[in-house]
Amino acid sequence: QVQLVESGGGLVESGGSLRLSCAASGFTLDPYAIDWFRQAPGKEREGVSCISSDGSTYYQDSVKGRFTISRDNANNTVYLQMNSLKPEDTAVYYCATDLFCGWGKNDHWGQGTQVTVSS
Repeated sequence: QVQLVESGGGLVESGGSLRLSCAASGFTLDPYAIDWFRQAPGKEREGVSCISSDGSTYYQDSVKGRFTISRDNANNTVYLQMNSLKPEDTAVYYCATDLFCGWGKNDHWGQGTQVTVSS
């Protein structure tokens, strides 16, 4: 069964850190770019970060310098290290496969993990 599973979300104080994981099963992540999206209540989903199959990384301006995306192909997992978290980072975070960063062909999605940052 093809599946992406996010984990690592939770409640953290402003300025704190969390590391999200996106683990794949039933297929290998190697050839895919992986996008991280988030959706806050009442807001549209937005792209946060992406890592291409060759390891190139991209970030939304609001998270640059605070978030780091990485991939561990041996463990079929992509990570999103989130530091200096702010209340405006509160959202459900999703990972998804893509052909290339920014391509928008998100065939596989995880179920999401809640991140809540208290002020």
